[in-house]
Amino acid sequence: MKLVANVASGIESITKRELIDLGYDPKPENGKIYFEGEYEDVAKTNLWLRSADRIQIVLKEFKAHSFEELFDKIFEMSWEEIIPLNGQIIVNAKSKLSKLFSLSDIQAITKRAIIKKLQKIYHRSGRLPESGAVYSLSIRFEKNKAEVLLDTTGDSLFKRGYRIEKGVAPLKENMAASLIMLTNWHPDLPFVDPMTGSGTLAIEAALIGANIAPGLKRDFLFNHFDDVDSKILEDQKKAAKEAIDRSVKLEISASDIDQNMISMSEQNAHGAGIYNLIHFKQIALRDLDLPNEKGVIIVNPPYGKRMGEESQAKELYRQMGKKFIPLDKWSKYVITSDLDFEDYYGMKATKKRKLFNGAIRTDYFQFWGEN
Repeated sequence: MKLVANVASGIESITKRELIDLGYDPKPENGKIYFEGEYEDVAKTNLWLRSADRIQIVLKEFKAHSFEELFDKIFEMSWEEIIPLNGQIIVNAKSKLSKLFSLSDIQAITKRAIIKKLQKIYHRSGRLPESGAVYSLSIRFEKNKAEVLLDTTGDSLFKRGYRIEKGVAPLKENMAASLIMLTNWHPDLPFVDPMTGSGTLAIEAALIGANIAPGLKRDFLFNHFDDVDSKILEDQKKAAKEAIDRSVKLEISASDIDQNMISMSEQNAHGAGIYNLIHFKQIALRDLDLPNEKGVIIVNPPYGKRMGEESQAKELYRQMGKKFIPLDKWSKYVITSDLDFEDYYGMKATKKRKLFNGAIRTDYFQFWGEN
């Protein structure tokens, strides 16, 4: 099958590298990475990809300039090989630079064509029951070319299943993992998250360090398809459990000035099953002690929108500069939507990378250590 991993803009290279490490030959495009595989690979990539949003199967590609043409192209597909009589059909649409741009019409006509085809195949004149497994389809138009996709994931892959408590503006788990994989950190180096919030960065680092598949605690849509043996996911989960490095020794520190945040982080770490791999501590940034000679610091500082909060954020950036700039052998990474961050931090970044945390434009400021 032709498969596609959907990713946030700016981290395609991370997902591409993950797929290569898993043994695939990825073909990246903006916001998506194509590769090939069977349902074993659907299970494997849903379990292991840390940076992706979801895995979809490409069912068909065609051009359509009218709704009649769209209906006919959808109707001629072999839906009976994909969706059973009682399958629940959901259709989502996107359109860019195409004659067909009304998303509600694209969705309605696509679903109508699928229903008509299934009615014909199953010899039904009335409504189909839609009481079985969910078949979530997407039809994406770009320059009048349509791509019909079947979702295998369900809830986005950032929903790992461990986060019990969330902060005010939590960093998505797959974005946190991507930020880590964009650094020079490896499990032999100390890792510090000094504004941990709900603990996502530290938890994702521990999952990476112990080689724990991020999807191990959750279920996926494809596992309920009529033509998929549930043993496929069971076998992949068994292999993933056997791959965990249970003897790993990690130096991961997560701190925050707010004890409520520390308690929240600890609950989430327990949920992820890696509480023993992270050292949590309530401490202000100015009192943070880093005894190691070198390591990696990743910070997701709060960014205040209101005037009072904004001035507090600027002061916090100054404190970060005073604390971190002298640590010349440490690599420091900061994600913020405040593009003037360097002015208050007191140093120009070695490199900046534009990323999107959901719909929010952010920059990833990278200050590389000497080693």
